[in-house]
Amino acid sequence: MKTQFAKKEDFGPENRRWYHIDAEGKVLGRMATEIASKLMGKDRVDYTPHVDTGAYVVVTNAKKFHMTGKKMTDKEYQEYSGYSGGQKKRNIQEMMEKHPEDVIRRAVKGMLPRGPLGRAMMRKLKVYTGPEHPHTYHKPEEIDINN
Repeated sequence: MKTQFAKKEDFGPENRRWYHIDAEGKVLGRMATEIASKLMGKDRVDYTPHVDTGAYVVVTNAKKFHMTGKKMTDKEYQEYSGYSGGQKKRNIQEMMEKHPEDVIRRAVKGMLPRGPLGRAMMRKLKVYTGPEHPHTYHKPEEIDINN
């Protein structure tokens, strides 16, 4: 018996599932691993590492997650523009003031594969700071992440 591999043609936008996660009160790392797993399609029977078999994930209340320990003040993200003096360091507390959805995106992006496949998976992640989202038409399934 031959092993069946998923094909790219079988996974168009109309064939993918939609999930909804409410980030209120959830721990960032545990939530990010669940999101990455859904985006990659690791929860599916026909998971194939080199094909994007994952689902769309909608995250709401991105401002209201929490982190354990002193990570809010101690954990730093670095960016470098390429120019001298162009290095910026910001902790999560500073990032939460301006763009709280970027914290979730960065956590998930670090768990996905690098390259074109990982970028395609990241495009399926929709993060919103408030409780409302425009994807109710797709009837996303609620995911409850236990802390």
